[in-house]
Amino acid sequence: MAGKRRAQPPHAGAAVATLPRGRASPALARFAPSRRSLLVGLGLIVLAVGAYAAARESSAFSVGRIEVEGAPAAVRTQVRRAVAPLVGTNLLALDGAALVRRIETVPTVRSATYDRAFPHTLRIRVVPEVPVAVLHRGKETWLVSARGRVLFRIPNLTLGALARIWVPRATAVDAGAFLPPAAGGIAARTLALALRFPARIATASLAHGLLVFRLRSGLALELGEPTDVRLKLAVARRALAALPPGAVYVDVSVPGRPVAGTNSKLSAGG
Repeated sequence: MAGKRRAQPPHAGAAVATLPRGRASPALARFAPSRRSLLVGLGLIVLAVGAYAAARESSAFSVGRIEVEGAPAAVRTQVRRAVAPLVGTNLLALDGAALVRRIETVPTVRSATYDRAFPHTLRIRVVPEVPVAVLHRGKETWLVSARGRVLFRIPNLTLGALARIWVPRATAVDAGAFLPPAAGGIAARTLALALRFPARIATASLAHGLLVFRLRSGLALELGEPTDVRLKLAVARRALAALPPGAVYVDVSVPGRPVAGTNSKLSAGG
């Protein structure tokens, strides 16, 4: 119509509300901490830090008792002896990582954990090494663990139930050290896989890269390269139940084709 003016759209700025600057809304202000509460909170933090620092330096939480769990009495005694220098140390200042390293240097200990039992007790739980073999080096005999770790020297002709491993006289053998793979290490670790084998193992040897277990019966169990040992032992377990008369060896180096015979192809034993 000629006499009417077209309605103009409102200016874009008219739809924007202007917020007050520099002032929080009343609803948010109710939840904001006051200056006094901030100072009180800061003071409590300072007091807590100071109390903790004072406790670390005092004798209020000094180690007075050491409890060792999870191992035979002889191993527990060795662990207590190893950590005895820590008696009197503040439990709060105790370096846990260094403590575990100290305990695990004990040859008979595989791993360890600890707990601070305030106010004065240090509680240690250890997992002991598992002996699997007697190591022969010349006239010396040593106990060896499932990881190929030398535990300690033992008198000759003892622990007859364990398999024997022979190493050259030049082999370095020290309590707490691990045997080189080719000088008893692999033999010990594979014996750990045979703990439930139905026949007694007399000796374990690795010659020219080939692993041989000789049983107490005299039978040679030829496992070939020290790989897939669990599978080979499972095959050997079945083969023992069906040995032909006069068999002196069972060859499971190829697990899918076990062979038994009257003339051993390998030089087994120590």
